[in-house]
Amino acid sequence: MEFANVILEKADRIATLTINRPKALNALNKDTLLEIKAAVENVRDDDSIDVLIITGAGDKAFVAGADITYMLDINAMQAREFGQIGQAAFSLIETMSKPVIAAINGFTLGGGCELAMACDFRFCTEKSQFGQPEVRLGVTPGFGGTQRLPRLVGLGMAKEILYTGNNIDAQEALRIGLVNKIVPEAELMDYVKKIAKDISARGAIAVRLCKDAVNEGMQTDIDRAMSIEADIFGLCFATADQKEGMRAFVEKRKAQFTGK
Repeated sequence: MEFANVILEKADRIATLTINRPKALNALNKDTLLEIKAAVENVRDDDSIDVLIITGAGDKAFVAGADITYMLDINAMQAREFGQIGQAAFSLIETMSKPVIAAINGFTLGGGCELAMACDFRFCTEKSQFGQPEVRLGVTPGFGGTQRLPRLVGLGMAKEILYTGNNIDAQEALRIGLVNKIVPEAELMDYVKKIAKDISARGAIAVRLCKDAVNEGMQTDIDRAMSIEADIFGLCFATADQKEGMRAFVEKRKAQFTGK
């Protein structure tokens, strides 16, 4: 599959999707969002892939935001469509059963922060900066920022970030739970790939069902969420991976999971 604005690579059951517009700090225009969605769909449907890593080209930005030059002259209906395209692409990342990790180096602003938040978790470098600066442009976030940010960092902190439009640095992002860990720049991709390999070595069905359980449970009350968890836990016992994993534990050997 050929793309103009992103690069999709696959190796050792791990896919890496790179937003590849470094001259524009990987800003998101309509075509780039459509390519992101198509690439994620490709990974979703590829049985040879267990984990997806999303990163940005160059050493300045993960994604510096939505493309302002693209948005400058569009009307209200076109803007709504643009928001819906971004939301569809990022919702696919969030709801796809395969885990998605963001490897962040540099500016992660506006649509870039929204893209990162759609991933399951995030690792960044010390120089990374985060923010939702849309109010500085007279608009609101449109790709899920007003919804995912409060769910990740809490209502008060999210409102401060959204209302001021100010950036936060990597240390503050770590403190409020927006990122999982700060990694030296030279080690970022190796570290993220190691985590991806660790995940890939586990029972793929169980990992994906964990993601389903978390995502579904977070959208409902605790009693319904517990019922969802019980159903999914029971479902695991219909898999060959469960039999192999527990048998390997009893036999004191490494499990050989098949994803069945």
